[in-house]
Amino acid sequence: MTATTPPPTARLLVTGAGGQVGRELIRLAPRARGYGRTDLDITDADAVRAVVAPGDVVINCAAYTAVDRAESEPDAAFAGNETGPAVLAAACARAGARLIHLSTDYVFPGTHDRPYDTDDVTGPTTVYGRSKLAGERAVLDLAPDSQVVRTAWVYRGRGGDFVATMLRLERERETVDVVDDQLGSPTYAVDLAAGLLELAARPDTPRLLHATNRGQATWFELARAVFMEVGADPDRVRPCDSTAYPRAARRPAYSVLSDRSWIAAGLSPLRPWRDAVTAALSASA
Repeated sequence: MTATTPPPTARLLVTGAGGQVGRELIRLAPRARGYGRTDLDITDADAVRAVVAPGDVVINCAAYTAVDRAESEPDAAFAGNETGPAVLAAACARAGARLIHLSTDYVFPGTHDRPYDTDDVTGPTTVYGRSKLAGERAVLDLAPDSQVVRTAWVYRGRGGDFVATMLRLERERETVDVVDDQLGSPTYAVDLAAGLLELAARPDTPRLLHATNRGQATWFELARAVFMEVGADPDRVRPCDSTAYPRAARRPAYSVLSDRSWIAAGLSPLRPWRDAVTAALSASA
């Protein structure tokens, strides 16, 4: 996908610029103004109002993403995922700026047997999911000129994300056990960032959208794809169920997101997830 930048008259601001998607947004749109966690506290109304100007397009990638820790830190999760987006939304509405807010598949209960559409009933089962849903509602309520984009299973193939972890474990272990009872939409941060930049140039789209790479996979299938890409025997990846890795926050068994809303809006579909893995590992080689 080729990134489409906002109109020349719009200034692009990226919050959460130090994260996976934020980094790729800044790389693809180097004239954008990026704010990391230490640069801008999005829960500080005065600080946010000071940087948002009329006509700006703000893409909010900032979030509290420690899914398990959120179970014991609900106040911190809601501060990062509800209060911060609400402050951004209010500042954008006041200034006449547009907000694009990134959300998650965790707003759904994970019990479907078909891809979740934007009009499906939400029902998060974790603190993280509830805080992200609260943030969505705040954005849509407070900023009339805003969009919420849900995504899932984001990776860059670098740092400590799932794909990067599989690359490391392939070097370190003879076999790797990976969960095969959770089904989702693996999404390459580069493709998602390009999609968000295209959206930034399209204020006429619906207010709630889903954007992921096309298709679906389990974590086990994604891990096998990583092994295959680097020429390793994919049979070294062994399937297991979620009980092998007890977590404080229960992961959704099914969190595939439908891209019907994205395509219906005339936005470019993100490539199939398997092709995206190939691209990610070529880029990180």
